Amino acid sequence: MAQQPRPQRPPQGPSLSAPRTLMAGAMATAFVSRAPANARLAISRPTDPAEAAIVAAPLGQVSVLSLPAPGEVGTFELRLLGESEGKPVILLRQPLLTTAPSATLAAPVRVARGNPLPVRGIGPNGDRDRVVLVKPDGPPEAQGPNFFPAENVESTLEAPAEPGTYELRYVMDAPLTGPRVLARREVVVE
Repeated sequence: MAQQPRPQRPPQGPSLSAPRTLMAGAMATAFVSRAPANARLAISRPTDPAEAAIVAAPLGQVSVLSLPAPGEVGTFELRLLGESEGKPVILLRQPLLTTAPSATLAAPVRVARGNPLPVRGIGPNGDRDRVVLVKPDGPPEAQGPNFFPAENVESTLEAPAEPGTYELRYVMDAPLTGPRVLARREVVVE
């Protein structure tokens, strides 16, 4: 008896897989398959039109892409965007709920000036977040010895040459909020 040919399935459209809940400011990693040429991944508010995005990036040839989630707590959408007649169109959408961001810091309370200061900083670990040692009265964007926890949550900073009371900070720098101090720890430089 001859075998019947299997029916051909029509080609499926694009697919999108990503977390539905994420800490505000964290990196939202999405897996995309069968995306059309010139597709983009975006994070928007659910009521925003297709051309409005808080953050967006072209997919190119990759099937995995990470975008920084907004620094605000709220309901957003992860969108796969294509084009029709030169205008963006939403091909797929997935809800994205952001929860309150938090961070922790660990470091010695005292350090001699100019000496190494071992530090750990864990938080949203967004691509622009940093752990920094600054004067306590400085603004969130104050500069000092720092490292990026997205690259490694532990590092060694050089203590300042000037003695005094300093503040170790975890600074989240996310879309919609900009730099925001999530955690502080006093460090005395002797």
